[in-house]
This record gives sequence, C-alpha cells and structure tokens, in this order.
Amino acid sequence: MNFVEELKWRGMLHQMMPGTEELLEKGMTTAYVGIDPTADSLHIGHLCGVMMLRHFQRAGHKPLALVGGATGMIGDPSGKSAERNLLNEETLRHNVACIKEQLSRFLDFESDAPNAAELVNNYDWMKDYTFLDFAREIGKHITVNYMMAKDSVKRRLNGEANDGLSFTEFTYQLLQGYDFLHLYQEKNCKLQMGGSDQWGNITTGTELIRRKLGAEADAYALTCPLITKADGKKFGKTEQGNVWLDRRYTTPYKFYQFWLNVGDAEAERYIKIFTSLEKEEIDALIEEHQADPGRRVLQKRLGEEVTCLVHGRADYEMALEASNILFGKATKESLTKLDEETFLSVFDGVPQFEVSREQVVGAKAVDLFAETTKCFPSKGEMRKMVQGGGVSLNKEKLAAFDYEISAEDLIEGKYLLVQRGKKNYFLIIVK
Repeated sequence: MNFVEELKWRGMLHQMMPGTEELLEKGMTTAYVGIDPTADSLHIGHLCGVMMLRHFQRAGHKPLALVGGATGMIGDPSGKSAERNLLNEETLRHNVACIKEQLSRFLDFESDAPNAAELVNNYDWMKDYTFLDFAREIGKHITVNYMMAKDSVKRRLNGEANDGLSFTEFTYQLLQGYDFLHLYQEKNCKLQMGGSDQWGNITTGTELIRRKLGAEADAYALTCPLITKADGKKFGKTEQGNVWLDRRYTTPYKFYQFWLNVGDAEAERYIKIFTSLEKEEIDALIEEHQADPGRRVLQKRLGEEVTCLVHGRADYEMALEASNILFGKATKESLTKLDEETFLSVFDGVPQFEVSREQVVGAKAVDLFAETTKCFPSKGEMRKMVQGGGVSLNKEKLAAFDYEISAEDLIEGKYLLVQRGKKNYFLIIVK
C-alpha cells in the first residue's frame, strides 16, 4: 500500500514537503504525530491524526505517537485565540496513561514487528533540560523573525486576540521543533505529520534540524486538512460539547448516534477518513446510499465501523439495540438487555420524575402516572388513552388504567418507562 496515494483518495492530504513521497518509497520510515494531553481522553477531533498513523502503520511504516507531557504544560497558540490553563505533572501523567490505552485500539504497540508503534512523551527529554541550555543550544538556531512570520503567531499579534501572546506560548513552536530534532536523532524519525494548522510548527522543526545538523539532514512535513462539518463549523462538537472516545464522557450509544446523524455529504467524507475500509467497498457503499438515501446505508456503516474500532463490537450492538428503542420496534426484553449507563443515555433529555419506592410498588398506574407524576395531565385523559391502546409501560401496552405496579415492573430495580402515544416518553426513577 502506498501511503501518500492512500491519503489522497481518502481526502486526508493537505500539504507535504517536496521529497516526502520519495523518502517513503525508499523503505520503512518513522513518523510521528503529536497529541496534547490536555484531557484524559481523546475526542473525535484527534481521530484524523490518529487514523493517519494507523494508515501509516498499515503501509509498513513505523508510527510514533508523541504525547506532549512537556508542551502540554505550555499550550499551543495555533488556531487558538486565548491561552490555555496549564496542567500539573500528576494530571499530565494520568492523561498520558489514558491516551495510550485509547491509541492501542488503533495502533499495534505490542507486536515484535519492526514497525510496531511506540508512545513517546516529550516530558521525558525536556524535564532535565535547563532554560539556559535550551537558549544556548536550540534558541540560537532559529531567529525571532522566522518565528514571527508564522501565521499562528501573526494572528495572535495582529489584534485578533484580546490578550496578545505570552512568551510561554511564543516558545511553543521552538519546543515542538526540538521534539522533532530529538526524535530525528534518537529514533531516526524523518517525518512529522499533523493537522494543517500545525504546518508552521512542523516546518520550524525541519528548519531546526537542517540548521543544527546540516543541509543534508532530510526531515519532512505532511499535514491533513482540518475536518469541518458541511456548514464549515468545527468537527466533533455537539451542543453538549466534544464527542469523546472515553465512555465516561460520551457513552457508546451517544457516540454511535453522532455518526448516525451526520449529513449525507459528511458521511461520504467521513467514511473515507475514519475507517480502514478499502476504496472498492466505500465506492459501493456510496453508490448504494445514493440510490436510496433514506436507508442511511453510509451513516449506519460509518457508525458501526468507528464504534467497533473505539469501543468494540459488544458496545456497538448495545448501541444499535438502544437506537431501536426510540426509533424502531422494541420490547421490554430490549430494555432489560441494556446496561444502566446506556439506558440512561437513551432517555437523557426525556421528562423524569423521582418518586419514593412506597409511592410506586402497589400503586395503581393511573394514580402514579397522572397524580404522583405528571406523565398525563389528568386521570380522565389517561383512561381514554389506555382504552385506545396508546399507553405503554416498559414498551408493553398497558391493558388496564388501574394496573397495579409491582417490584417486577422496575427495570434495574428502579426505573419505569412510560410512553404516551408514539413519541412521548417519561422516566420514573424510584428512590
């Protein structure tokens, strides 16, 4: 597999330095992508860079994932309008450990193959580097004029930001440049990859290598486009914030729903970028989707591939089961199959009522649903709807309005799902 050709047809190549393709054709090459450990989980905004590394390894090359334990303490000004909060060492170490676990689902770290992936942390080589040594050995090779000319710096200095640019952040590109130099010398790493907003930082690295080691030092840069939604807005953001890879922050159900709900044009782009499916299969899926967009073939396959990759097949199947509860035919058995996390995730946003156990077990449905809670505006309306077959308890039609609620009706021992008509759900939580 030709790595550059693979990126091109997937729409993942934005810019590369001349000579990059020739370098890769010579044989196994080592490349790295940097990730800021500002949280203990990656989000889907990181996925394009991670997938680049995945394709890189699939093409027979050696990927390095650099976690910026040192640079994460400073913050990268690229694409930012304000300085970020600085993290302490303990938090960073925790974040790094969590990120490695997530990356291991995409990259092979464990095999004894020559192109096995490695995780490196720039804190390991920066922690004992004194400021004076850095200024003398590294700082002298890159001029302030060169650094000022970078777009990421210019934007922060020309009035776009209210608070200007601190010296701390100004030094970021030099520190990132030093990472490349270090990996070039220690790991024979000749290529740095990243998002298109990183081009300035990456080329500072290639320039530092050239000035420090001589013109014959062959270091290269390659970037992928920044992924946006069809409306040009930032990819991976929802009203609730980032879509995370860690289930503590985004459940597999909500993760799957994100991909399921993307538009047709986005699905065509995303299935190329965020899966490892081959071109022939993707082309066939696009053709099938265009013939009948209503079936959402692309979105469903995209959701399946990415959810299985990030969470595993069991979580994908549970997410699928959960999706059918709101949008398809489901039974009480479907509800009981879900773990509590997924169950609550599905019904996040529906009206909820907290009721004591004494008020629920042994109560008549009409009293509980129309008086104790407000699932129905009145007992009379509920009676009418039950007679017309329009009321369900735990996805089963309620046969009698005075049905007596028992402990066996409680899902997970503490939930009742009431449905009024086709689309109105209410969750009763027993405390």
